[in-house]
Amino acid sequence: MVDRLAQTIVAPITAVGGSVAMVRVSGPMAYSVAKAVFANWPDKVEPRRAVYGTFVHGDDGLALPFASGASYTGDETVEFSVHGSAASVAGLVEACCQAGARPAGPGEFTMRAFLSGRMDLTQAEGVRTLVEAQSDAALRQGRLLREGRLSAMVAAVREAVLGALATVEASTDFSEEVGDLDRDVLDRRLADIVGETDRLLGTAAASRVAHVGVTVAVVGKPNAGKSSLFNALLNADRAIVTDVPGTTRDALHETIQAGGMLMRLVDTAGLRETSDTVESVGVGRSRDAASEADLVLYVYDASAGFDEVDEAEFEVISRPKLAVANKADLPHRDGPGTKVSAVTRSGLDELLSRVVGSVGVAVGEVPFVLPRHVPLLQRAREALVDVRQTLGQPVPDDLAAVGLRAAARALGEITGETATPDVVERIFHDFCIGK
Repeated sequence: MVDRLAQTIVAPITAVGGSVAMVRVSGPMAYSVAKAVFANWPDKVEPRRAVYGTFVHGDDGLALPFASGASYTGDETVEFSVHGSAASVAGLVEACCQAGARPAGPGEFTMRAFLSGRMDLTQAEGVRTLVEAQSDAALRQGRLLREGRLSAMVAAVREAVLGALATVEASTDFSEEVGDLDRDVLDRRLADIVGETDRLLGTAAASRVAHVGVTVAVVGKPNAGKSSLFNALLNADRAIVTDVPGTTRDALHETIQAGGMLMRLVDTAGLRETSDTVESVGVGRSRDAASEADLVLYVYDASAGFDEVDEAEFEVISRPKLAVANKADLPHRDGPGTKVSAVTRSGLDELLSRVVGSVGVAVGEVPFVLPRHVPLLQRAREALVDVRQTLGQPVPDDLAAVGLRAAARALGEITGETATPDVVERIFHDFCIGK
């Protein structure tokens, strides 16, 4: 890794094919490479001042230099802006490689930023979250991570653990000066620390919703207007709608954004007993979709009412569920759930609000943990619980230090202080090239 860090790397940092593309060169030879490929490179470089000129591969554009220690990676860096054609970007990257750079690997710019101390691992993961965000919730969580909000929270917990460890070690090594360990006081401190780890772990479910989204299955009897509602929520004619029962034979999947989160809607075949082989397969898939969804919308025909069959089907749904009375624009009977009309679109906003309230998350300024962090927090928590149990037993005080060190290591792996090189490589391996 050390040899690779001494090399100068290059890669496009924007998608190819737009009107403008950016190519980044970073490393100890960045200025030398820029001088070789950019005809108007100044004799005296002024960092953060863009220069217009021509490139050796035949395009023209801008060169923006950054000094070592003041760039994204922490290395000497130049960012070129050229026309976004594939030919221009490829030609510039090739020219930079001929001048001494090599192609950057996945996430290598951000990994260098981490290794140079420009960010920790959670902030680096925030960069990836921002790049991959498909919803407002994911975008905001990426920003909070990138700003170091989660880093600060984890660091505070780790500092508390290290403080407890220092207390144990001081009472063990310097008992004559500081006195014996007050186990009751230490136990109360550890209880507070365990509470903080629990609060962090408590954001895991909300994190999945913010980053991955939720699956909402639309189920009900034939001709309840499921496909019409599905199309209305999408604001597009995606599902075939007819008056013939059993038109929908297979599940349809589409994605919308509501309440700042990603929502995957699944339109399903009508629930009924049927001798039609194909339709029966569709009904089976409908039940599977209902059993796997984060939320089930049970749609019934409000003009026909919520009958015994609807009641029985609604009752057997094991997942979180909401009743939806469709066709409310027609004369209808009173029944459970939100009244909507897929035809007039009345009630759709209220329905989406209820859906978001049922499975959504409060997208505020509190950072959520990522899946990588969960087992590390659990490991830290288990170690702290073991220490509390140790304090209640007639054993030497210094045994408590073992669990405290284990907890500190696990927490340090979240932010990177104790992460091994192979862990770091694995994290950045899944980044895109150019980040």
